[in-house]
Amino acid sequence: MLVNTTTVINNAYKKEKDSNVKERILLVRRVKIDKQEAASVAENELNRSRWWAYKWLHRFDKQGLDGLKDKERSRPPDAPKDVMIEIRQELADSNTGWDFRQVMNLIYKKTGVRYHDAYLSFVTQLGIQIQGIKEKVCKYCFT
Repeated sequence: MLVNTTTVINNAYKKEKDSNVKERILLVRRVKIDKQEAASVAENELNRSRWWAYKWLHRFDKQGLDGLKDKERSRPPDAPKDVMIEIRQELADSNTGWDFRQVMNLIYKKTGVRYHDAYLSFVTQLGIQIQGIKEKVCKYCFT
């Protein structure tokens, strides 16, 4: 079985065009086939952290070679334009101010699409002044 695994990993390394994935395959080869220590390979050969190595080895163990590829980053689906126009009109017709969270909840209620705080620019594209907008900072984002 080790011979089969070695062949599969070597062939994947030769065929891979993405340099990041190739680097991860090399890590797997050094650790799983050559029996080298993950931290040593990462730090000395690849100039990476041991945590980087553990992350990719874990993904390889769970998903095989496909786990070494970058995952696609997802984004929420676009809400229908006509519904967004309706939401904008509702917000504009209101005499009270709206805060960010209220606008996001209204969008969710009308469309079923939940947006993360980082999509603040999306909400402001509706042309709506949102109360407290300057104080709103996502803890994962820099503004």
